[in-house]
Amino acid sequence: MRPYSPDLTPPWKKPKPVPEVAAENGLVVEEPGTGFCGAVIRCEAGTVTLEDRFGKHRVFPLEPRGFLLEGRVVTLVRPSSAPVRPTRTASGSVAVPGARARVARAGRIYVEGRHDAELVEKVWGDDLRIEGVVVEYLEGVDDLPAIVASFAPGPDARLGVLVDHLVPGTKEWRIAESVTSEHALVVGHPYIDIWAAVKPSSLGIAGWPKVPHGQDWKTGVCRALGWPENTGAAWQGILSRVRSYRDLEPELLGKVEELIDFVTAGDDV
Repeated sequence: MRPYSPDLTPPWKKPKPVPEVAAENGLVVEEPGTGFCGAVIRCEAGTVTLEDRFGKHRVFPLEPRGFLLEGRVVTLVRPSSAPVRPTRTASGSVAVPGARARVARAGRIYVEGRHDAELVEKVWGDDLRIEGVVVEYLEGVDDLPAIVASFAPGPDARLGVLVDHLVPGTKEWRIAESVTSEHALVVGHPYIDIWAAVKPSSLGIAGWPKVPHGQDWKTGVCRALGWPENTGAAWQGILSRVRSYRDLEPELLGKVEELIDFVTAGDDV
């Protein structure tokens, strides 16, 4: 019998090796998990930044077999002359040393509640301050159309809204569909609460428990996980385990980035 490797993988089932390709500036690759295709504009220890044809930037980890080059799987590696990795913000953006907060734009991003606002601040706060984007919370979305009308979004004051549990057919979906201003963008994630946008692995749990219908979801989560039924304290514990975008589900990451892009696409203040 042929021996197993230390990781218990049968040696005859090891994946075939793939080429290692230096992530030189201008190299066009695709990240298959997201379908994002772009040219390398920066490569640091552990990450590579791609720019697509629309000028949008995305940062990806340099993982084995992590990219497609002309349709073939490759492993990107740092060029031998790659610069020392600069400090990054929690969102994965390159930090700008000594950058000052920009005067707040007229545009805003609204989120549903305080927990949503605290999570967005922790991960994207540095980027938002540089862009001059203020995040406010609504305490629910039932009155969203009236709130948008009162804000009166325009070309110089765009409004982005992040909604929890934005799933076709739900109350939240119908409310979001009723917002028709071309200068307002309503997007959302599928989770019943922002808590569930934090990866369970970052909290050391196998997954978010199922809570019986009709029971307060946060209280039910605390009960199922054996946590004290103090949702405020539970949230602070969850938030403390979020250190960067890597601790959040991609369904939230993409939507927040979309809102920031939308709000900052307006004319400069």
